[in-house]
Amino acid sequence: MIRRVLPHGMGRGLLTRRPGTRRGGFSLDWDGKVSEIKKKIKSILPGRSCDLLQDTSHLPPEHSDVVIVGGGVLGLSVAYWLKKLESRRGAIRVLVVERDHTEYLAVVDAPPLDLRFNPSGYLLLASEKDAAAMESNVKVQRQEGAKVSLMSPDQLRNKFPWINTEGVALASYGMEDEGWFDPWCLLQGLRRKVQSLGVLFCQGEVTRFVSSSQRMLTTDDKAVVLKRIHEVHVKMDRSLEYQPVECAIVINAAGAWSAQIAALAGIGEGPPGTLQGTKLPVEPRKRYVYVWHCPQGPGLETPLVADTSGAYFRREGLGSNYLGGRSPTEQEEPDPANLEVDHDFFQDKVWPHLALRVPAFETLKVQSAWAGYYDYNTFDQNGVVGPHPLVVNMYFATGFSGHGLQQAPGVGRAVAEMVLKGRFQTIDLSPFLFTRFYLGEKIQENNII
Repeated sequence: MIRRVLPHGMGRGLLTRRPGTRRGGFSLDWDGKVSEIKKKIKSILPGRSCDLLQDTSHLPPEHSDVVIVGGGVLGLSVAYWLKKLESRRGAIRVLVVERDHTEYLAVVDAPPLDLRFNPSGYLLLASEKDAAAMESNVKVQRQEGAKVSLMSPDQLRNKFPWINTEGVALASYGMEDEGWFDPWCLLQGLRRKVQSLGVLFCQGEVTRFVSSSQRMLTTDDKAVVLKRIHEVHVKMDRSLEYQPVECAIVINAAGAWSAQIAALAGIGEGPPGTLQGTKLPVEPRKRYVYVWHCPQGPGLETPLVADTSGAYFRREGLGSNYLGGRSPTEQEEPDPANLEVDHDFFQDKVWPHLALRVPAFETLKVQSAWAGYYDYNTFDQNGVVGPHPLVVNMYFATGFSGHGLQQAPGVGRAVAEMVLKGRFQTIDLSPFLFTRFYLGEKIQENNII
């Protein structure tokens, strides 16, 4: 329990709660505020009309009920569910701020979405030490209705004769409604959908939060400070100007840079070992993906294979091409300062495991490669979902360490439910709340690739 001791910073522009509203139901005292950007325009054009600059379509609005920082699949999923679950269409104003301009290549009037789903399943391989964990995982999957089979090494060889079962004690194989799809198509499909629902977008970078605070005492008489964000400053692309956006809720879906966004809100600034001093443990980690050609490689029935070594691969198209890679160990982590590809990493750390598992890959030829960022949760490699306990109107949808694409639909709905209803309803994601970092309660998962 927390009780109020001394409120301060309660001036104009503070988010206030309407009597009787649910958690997350906040209103703003606009009070005729004139935005700073308009003042700056007038100052550089003294005595002249601002009609020359009437096209403000590239600017964010002056106010929005919800500001989502990050226009990736998780941020867009939250935006979709906020609009889908709202009781009255158009009642919630949602703004997505995305700093990466490559997200703006979508064609709004494009043909119906084709995710290019390939239902070839996942084939996960376990060594003797990981076999029990695999059996436990498959039990949970079956309880939830997934059609997953467990295979012995002999069964594995009979099903996939191109595989070498050395070091494999057990395998799990998804037999139905499992496979892979084109993530770019999903991202653009979500973007077009939320635009049609009235979600606003702007290209820019969040550089500052303006917040108010209240000093509180816990039941054991320890002082804490609760913060509430009521203005987001968005720096426009290729500009020194920023646009202030007044808001009621901020969703931190900034991926690999979400810890920086959290720090802007003062998260982690307190004494070490306290809740106020607990940082968001998410950082960018660089990962490589390689594409290779191998005419003698496995055929069209090949599933996505995750090896006991951590290496993985799947077919890419119909032309004997394959896509894959391997996550580095902590000692092998590359410098995330750039997105250059280390081809020696494939030769030394990936290819030997591929060639051992699939002898035909001895003759593969790498065709291309690229690098990207994981929003890597250094605490337990799992996502962070829901509100911050002290910055009371910042919600998280980040830290999924490479599996956010798979979990985005459920996470988006869960965060939207928490914002709109004050609790998780469809799926209870309370184990993934921010408070677990302070409490030291890890949510471990096996077979992360």
